[in-house]
Amino acid sequence: MDNYKIAVATSDGIVVNQHFGHANQFYIYEVHDKNFTQTEIRHVNPACISKEHDENAVLKNLKLIEDCRFLLVSRIGTYAQQQAENLGITPFEIPHMVEDALKKAVSFVEIQNLFERN
Repeated sequence: MDNYKIAVATSDGIVVNQHFGHANQFYIYEVHDKNFTQTEIRHVNPACISKEHDENAVLKNLKLIEDCRFLLVSRIGTYAQQQAENLGITPFEIPHMVEDALKKAVSFVEIQNLFERN
């Protein structure tokens, strides 16, 4: 079965409520089979101030979560999305309760695995 990490942009650990560029922390969840556990919180400096983003800060923040397979956010800009994908991180705009968003990501992996086996 799959073992991987998911980074979640949340201010409170309850709701996926942070835009990638405005996030100052990412909750990291480890997924083993279909179960997930929060293992750490990684603090970052927000990459966007006002409406401007700092490309170096975007890359620095993505490097801090590069070991994660997925990134769950309320919003993500085109530049950050492309850079995440270049690092092998799949971002999802999924402004839901964290637990529900994680379940959806795990289900996505299960569906991918079904297609890869056939």
